[in-house]
Amino acid sequence: MAQTYTTYYLEMTSPDQLKAKPQRSDLQIVECEEPQPALNRFLYQLVGSTWEWGDLDDWSDEQWRAMVENEAHRTWVAYHRGAIAGYYELFRPDGRNTEIRYFGLAPQFLDRGFGGPLLSHAIQSAWQWPGTERVWVHTCTFDHPAALANYQARGMRVYQEEVCDISS
Repeated sequence: MAQTYTTYYLEMTSPDQLKAKPQRSDLQIVECEEPQPALNRFLYQLVGSTWEWGDLDDWSDEQWRAMVENEAHRTWVAYHRGAIAGYYELFRPDGRNTEIRYFGLAPQFLDRGFGGPLLSHAIQSAWQWPGTERVWVHTCTFDHPAALANYQARGMRVYQEEVCDISS
């Protein structure tokens, strides 16, 4: 039996389009300025396991290191009361188009009001990266049910949709 899912590609072409959700005083968001591939692997699994992220499951240590140590890649970690609440990665290989490559919350922080402030921070960080002309992201119907609405509420607009079939 075939199952379908939809991938949505969203973008923002000006920082003026951001409808930021105010930062919470109980959420500290810190850039990981010293690349740590093992940390990125952990964050990817912590956040992505709930949504069956699997595109990097087979990556070797060398592949993780190459990605995380790339000058076009940056990582931020969000903490609430000392616990990792979520994270995001920005990737800009062309020096102009910044992708929010991975974004999400740890399972125990879902539906607690952290998503909007963390996404606002991610978009602001992308625009603050000198040279950024466009911020983009993709999400799909396998992600959190509020993901698409959060991106749109922050001012991002859908520019492409893809419907795909997968066999079960």
